[in-house]
Amino acid sequence: MRILLDEERVRQGVQQMASFVTERYGDQPLTVVGVMTGSVVLLADLIRLLEMPLRVGVVQASSYRGAMNRGELVVNSELMPDVAGRDVLLLDDIFDTGHTLLKIVNHVKSLGPRSVAAAVLLRKAERQEVAIDPDFAAFHIPNEFVVGYGLDYHDEYRNLPYIGVLEPADLRDEAP
Repeated sequence: MRILLDEERVRQGVQQMASFVTERYGDQPLTVVGVMTGSVVLLADLIRLLEMPLRVGVVQASSYRGAMNRGELVVNSELMPDVAGRDVLLLDDIFDTGHTLLKIVNHVKSLGPRSVAAAVLLRKAERQEVAIDPDFAAFHIPNEFVVGYGLDYHDEYRNLPYIGVLEPADLRDEAP
């Protein structure tokens, strides 16, 4: 594995994200919703840098998988606070094709918030397949398989304090 963004660069990116959020919302109340599970580390670090009144929740998006294909993306918002009439910031680890963010944004909008914005730690712009953009992306990265700082490969590497790129030899075809 090689390091793409070291711990200090990641910390700086999270601080830039906090500045973006503070600039956008000032001291207005905000509901921050992390997309599980990849955003957990980012969510914890970001909310400690914000000073406005906060409510925090999580949402999960998953695809039911068959033998070879991905099923429809299903959003589970049971752990998300009521967002009706509130400003909501969706927080995700990575924007790849954009399908997950699009589905979650549409789901949250259906719940009647005052506004919905999205911030991501990483963005792979060349992989985008949908007509939605995050409002903020801390880093634009190449199309490589990244792990660390919440991102995983077969449920491993989430605890790394940096963003690393797995080399082909690190990738295996099946889960352990």
